[in-house]
Amino acid sequence: MARTVAGARPTAAEWQVWGTSARLVVTDPAALTAARSLIEGHLYAVGLACSRFRDDSEIRALATAGGRPVRISPLLADHLRVALAVARDTGGDVDPTVGNALLALGYDRDFTLVETSAGPIPVAVRSRSDWSQIQLTDTTVTVPPGVLLDLGATAKAHAADRCARLVFHRFGCGVLVSLGGDIATAGPAPEEDWQILVQDGRAEPATRISLPAGAALATSSTLRRRWRRSGHLIHHIIDPRTGAAADPIWRTVSVVAGTCVTANASATAAIVRGRSAPGPLRESGLPTRLVDRAGAVVVLNGWPAEGEGR
Repeated sequence: MARTVAGARPTAAEWQVWGTSARLVVTDPAALTAARSLIEGHLYAVGLACSRFRDDSEIRALATAGGRPVRISPLLADHLRVALAVARDTGGDVDPTVGNALLALGYDRDFTLVETSAGPIPVAVRSRSDWSQIQLTDTTVTVPPGVLLDLGATAKAHAADRCARLVFHRFGCGVLVSLGGDIATAGPAPEEDWQILVQDGRAEPATRISLPAGAALATSSTLRRRWRRSGHLIHHIIDPRTGAAADPIWRTVSVVAGTCVTANASATAAIVRGRSAPGPLRESGLPTRLVDRAGAVVVLNGWPAEGEGR
């Protein structure tokens, strides 16, 4: 049974995971400690399955399979299935086969350890393999030889969705889970909904929105997870068609949707699409906020104008 404790204020916990911050908010303070333990256990399992920065992860093992079918865990199969669905739905703009492109640009370890490099920026070459060549049947997957998968565009969002549902189903209270700003909610919201400050850094344009029960919010950014190489700033969102970092027409794109996976897929695809992004976003009907490279804000589909959010 869904419940929010009368008179109790939502209670939060925050910690570091996957080189970013995790935040958990529950409407029943008595559930906080156990809910955090539940989430930490799930995130550990996701990292063991999906992290390309762990030598012992399943996804690293796939890179050495030489194109042979490999039996994988149900958890990795679930995350890979989500990544392939996002690739299909975005027309390949968000593709999980960009791992080698990220390695070539220097994103070869947890981002907190990525270093500035004086080495030249590699010439971007489009891989001949893409998401459509990955074969997944139940828990057996075949990845083309030499392809390194990267689930960074979907794993965090899918984990946020899953963690929010786990807490709600276990404790019956309202819950908000944020993983590096990818936000999922489940169960009853507080009386005034979930109040979210949308801002990608202290000097960036800011607005506050109310997120209703069950809604999700994701922000894709060319300002976070970036580093210098040969004097140039490089960010982590790859255009699969070129193998290079997408042209940062948009500094940030924030999208509200029914799931964090949907919101994040739309936001990340918008970064990759650049100037053509507003058209598909309007067609989606999802409330969206874009900040361009000059800091100008564009809002679509009912996202409140700057200063109108409460």
